[in-house]
Amino acid sequence: MLSLTLTADLVGVNELQPNDTPENPFWYTFKVQCTSCREIHPNPVSVSRFEANDMSGSRGEANFVWKCKSCKRESSATIKSPPVPYQQSSPPTRQKILEFDCRGLEFTEFSPEGEWLATGTESGSKFAGIDLTEGEWFDYDEKAGEEVSIKDLKWEIRRN
Repeated sequence: MLSLTLTADLVGVNELQPNDTPENPFWYTFKVQCTSCREIHPNPVSVSRFEANDMSGSRGEANFVWKCKSCKRESSATIKSPPVPYQQSSPPTRQKILEFDCRGLEFTEFSPEGEWLATGTESGSKFAGIDLTEGEWFDYDEKAGEEVSIKDLKWEIRRN
């Protein structure tokens, strides 16, 4: 099992999470490595927890099925549960966002491409369409009358 963890400095917002619903699935983007031959796929891959792919020679399904070009082995990954919202803390702490069951592959690097959501800490204002690809985000909470931000993002993929 692997976990995607995040450490971030949230100011004025809480409950940072990907916008991930059956109607609007979030595509988690990773670099992937074969655990057999250690080859790293040259292109990032995207995984949705709402997509099911058949695995060869099996009745099973996985969210992501991949065949390594080097050693020809088929590998799979399944997202175990919905994403867990990141909670604001001071100082920022590492928190698990997502958990994967990986067979024959490892995700080595995460890219936060896609739409993220957050909630104003004091006001309860909903922030949607947050783009974290630049590593930080700034906005203004009209209800609270203050600037809000997300910065110092550190993504890690860890073994459970």
